[in-house]
Amino acid sequence: MRNDTRAAASRRWLALHAAGQRGWLVFSATAGLVAGLLTVMQMLLLAWIVSRLLVSGDTLAELDSVFVTLLLVLLFRAVCQWTQESAGLEASLRIRQRVRVELLDHLTAMGPVRAGAHHSAALASQLVEQVEALDGYFARFLPQLWLSVAIPLLILSVVFWLDWLAALFLLFSAPLIPLFMALVGMGAERLNRDQFVAVSRLSGHFLDRVRGIATLQLFSYTAQATQEVHAAADRYRRLSMRTLRVAFLSSAVLEFFASVAIAAVAIYVGFALLGYFNFGPAQELTLFSGLLVLLLAPEFFQPLRTLAQHYHDRAAALGAADQMVQLLDEPVRAGLSIPIAEPETALVALRNVTLEHPGRGRVLGPLNIAVQSGETLVVTGPSGAGKSSLLQLLAGFVVPDQGERQLRCGVQFAWVGQHPPLFQGSLAENLRLAAPRASDAELWHALERAELRKLVEGLPKGLATPIGERGVGLSGGQAQRLALTRIFLSAAELVLLDEPTVSLDEVTEKQVIRSLQRLVEEGRTLVIATHHTAVMAMASRQLALQDGRLVDAGGCGEEDA
Repeated sequence: MRNDTRAAASRRWLALHAAGQRGWLVFSATAGLVAGLLTVMQMLLLAWIVSRLLVSGDTLAELDSVFVTLLLVLLFRAVCQWTQESAGLEASLRIRQRVRVELLDHLTAMGPVRAGAHHSAALASQLVEQVEALDGYFARFLPQLWLSVAIPLLILSVVFWLDWLAALFLLFSAPLIPLFMALVGMGAERLNRDQFVAVSRLSGHFLDRVRGIATLQLFSYTAQATQEVHAAADRYRRLSMRTLRVAFLSSAVLEFFASVAIAAVAIYVGFALLGYFNFGPAQELTLFSGLLVLLLAPEFFQPLRTLAQHYHDRAAALGAADQMVQLLDEPVRAGLSIPIAEPETALVALRNVTLEHPGRGRVLGPLNIAVQSGETLVVTGPSGAGKSSLLQLLAGFVVPDQGERQLRCGVQFAWVGQHPPLFQGSLAENLRLAAPRASDAELWHALERAELRKLVEGLPKGLATPIGERGVGLSGGQAQRLALTRIFLSAAELVLLDEPTVSLDEVTEKQVIRSLQRLVEEGRTLVIATHHTAVMAMASRQLALQDGRLVDAGGCGEEDA
């Protein structure tokens, strides 16, 4: 029942996006329908030419105008087919762009904390591979779905006009193809859904091993890690082959049914023309009408066969949509920050806020906190008391379940977590994330204030020294001071720091504290979550948290904090 509900939600989501580009999709289907009309005309002209040559004894020269007409029909049919494909691709491109924007907007609304609960490799797979998996569904399957009904009905009406008995052969054999497609599609949809789950897990598995390659080498675990990646990739290969087997098997069976039906029509037409079959309209069948029926019989099944070829696009799209709908269904709350009145000195304030995390219940609140301009506010408390969650609320990374966050207009803030985000590139490139137009002299000055200049000057390439993803090549203290250097370069008035001295040796800790003191001297407002007494000594005000509530406000009551 749960899978049926998820599948229904995925179909509704795909239909909603298709409705947004209905114009292009209808244009694609209309071009395909015109191409179908031209196909009927082409077959009619071919049958007419053969009949005139063999029965009437006309010469080729006498049929010049018919050949010119046939050539024009072929040309216009090719143009219509190109138009159908181009319009479908345009609709698909617009829908995929809209889906990516929808996913990115939802991730932005979730915030870095809730979005961080998802593996980055899985998110990348959704934004790239799963969105691209929608291409065939919108560009080819949906227009072909309409054509698979309209064109066979058109051809059936023409055949019925020529010979109603031949039309009955086509009419009774046609339902076998959609019926088998539906039976195969139920299994193919499940296989594609499992395949997308597998590739997301494989991406995460591989990315985790790449990120931890140094640790794996240190503990001589690279061979086992390689085998694990190989085993995961092999499971994905087997799952992909199962999907391909279903696709090839379904195509073979559909071709079999179509071939049998066409053969039955050909036998009937042949026996009727030879005079061995005298039932119904068989006696009135001529070379022209019989040949036209034979030429139209494959074209009657062609839209259904084309739909069958693209049916795996539908299964792939439903499998991809299932994963994306799950992400989009994760609840988010609008992060509205109410401006603080100008006379107040607070930069940011939390009024009667509470915060809950799935599976943990309430982790903070109710709280009333105001961070005043120029102060150094230190937040203390045991692990799990809610210090990091409080900083995330102040930064707006999460939205409170109750209450409101107030922010002075125009305030810029900086965040330094326990693991500062550093990216593959040079030291200068990482520093200029905070100030893209900063000169080398400004970079050196900021490094000096963060007590990192001597270290960088001693490097062979200086500011051009490359570092790896997540600061590979730097120690924890060096990465922390590099993050502080970016703050010196920025114009942030409010600086939020989550355990800035955690896991640092005594010498590095003193260097970081001196850098923080320089930030205070510049007039920056600091909010620091910490356990360390040396950092607590910097505080102009302290708050103590216990089980998500204030137990000590450093001389201030909770309402005044």
